Amino acid sequence: MRVLSGLRRGETLPREELRELQLVRLKALLARVYERVPFYRRKMDEAGVKPEDIRSLEDIRHLPFTTKEDLRENYPFGLFAVPLKDVVRLHASSGTTGKPTVVGYTRRDLNLWAELVARIVRMAGVGRGDVAQICFSYALFTGGFGLHAGLERVGATVIPAAAGNTERHVRLMQDFGTTVLVGTPSYILHIAEVARQMGVDPRCLRVRKALCGAEPWSEGMRAEIERVWGIEAYDNYGLSEIIGPGVAGECLERRGLHINEDHFLVEVVNPETGEPLPVGEKGELVFTTLTKEALPLIRYRTRDLSRLLPDPCPCGRTTIRMERVMGRTDDMLIIRGVNVFPSQIEEVLTGIPGLAPHYQIIVDRKGYLDELEIQVELAQEGFTGSYEDLESLEETVRHRLQSVLSITPKVKLLEYGSLTRSTGKAKRVIDRRRGGEG
Repeated sequence: MRVLSGLRRGETLPREELRELQLVRLKALLARVYERVPFYRRKMDEAGVKPEDIRSLEDIRHLPFTTKEDLRENYPFGLFAVPLKDVVRLHASSGTTGKPTVVGYTRRDLNLWAELVARIVRMAGVGRGDVAQICFSYALFTGGFGLHAGLERVGATVIPAAAGNTERHVRLMQDFGTTVLVGTPSYILHIAEVARQMGVDPRCLRVRKALCGAEPWSEGMRAEIERVWGIEAYDNYGLSEIIGPGVAGECLERRGLHINEDHFLVEVVNPETGEPLPVGEKGELVFTTLTKEALPLIRYRTRDLSRLLPDPCPCGRTTIRMERVMGRTDDMLIIRGVNVFPSQIEEVLTGIPGLAPHYQIIVDRKGYLDELEIQVELAQEGFTGSYEDLESLEETVRHRLQSVLSITPKVKLLEYGSLTRSTGKAKRVIDRRRGGEG
């Protein structure tokens, strides 16, 4: 058992006391949004629910959901619960598929955000004396700013290196003695590639931990990061609409991500019916923000698929944990009537020796039939076997994917470095049936 020192009270409250706190905060939230946000007042009136009707946490199921489409339809500030003069920071999504979703923060929201990120940073064993290099964008995306504030709060030295210019990242690590990398799993792997191209062994740098987020990743991807860097990699979870990073993170036990439940009420629902599921069943994560001022959200549907882990954690925290995100409902591909998630494919590929963790999923339609092609790179050390060995590896990949997906994909083995690397979220899927990337 690794009981950590310095735990905050909100992380160790007895479960009954925590639930009482959540209910008090939920009631205050509902009264406030009903009064200040016309959208929620209208939605609750249409559902025939008043704030005073919510007498228990279970009653939350009577409240309507909030979706990303609701934020877009109320663009830019229609869901804010405070006047714009009280908003000190704005962030937004890219808006590549329509109007962006806009999120705002009051001064108190920013302080809360920094403290919640500080929690997940401490969970991973990062603090004073660490030199943290942030490889996230510092634009409207929340990741860079959120981790930056939380890392400073725990006393770490922060290098706001941002994304891109990967060779500079390597030089900064050498010159500044970086001990913690912060970025997407795919980009952290790419930095290791570039380091080797520069003649630098990533394992010989001072980096000891990576804080990874902003994209789904498998245990196989974690294992590859830890192998090439010689470090420990920790998962963290957040989304801009809820607050940004800081919603949940892994402790040193790495048995799921602790959710900051004193500030977020979590549910898992059936993604098709919206009905709440029992604890432990896989479904869509739904969050209610209990303490945010500028943009409080009620029952926000994340589209992220996971399940809750209620068993006590040896670290001493009492907050419920979530399993790492298994995929998204809007990432799911339906191919010949079969549901396929990119995370399933990644888990298979990263478990096969001889392959690199770089792949592309291509879906096309020939005539009336869907076709699935998996392009995956060979490992960096290169393929030194015969043509027959190459065919055997390709067949192994095809067979293992078929056993997991229940459909037989085409498999194309590529030379290492063939696929485009991304400095942000990796683009894994090209769905030509709809003429774009997923």
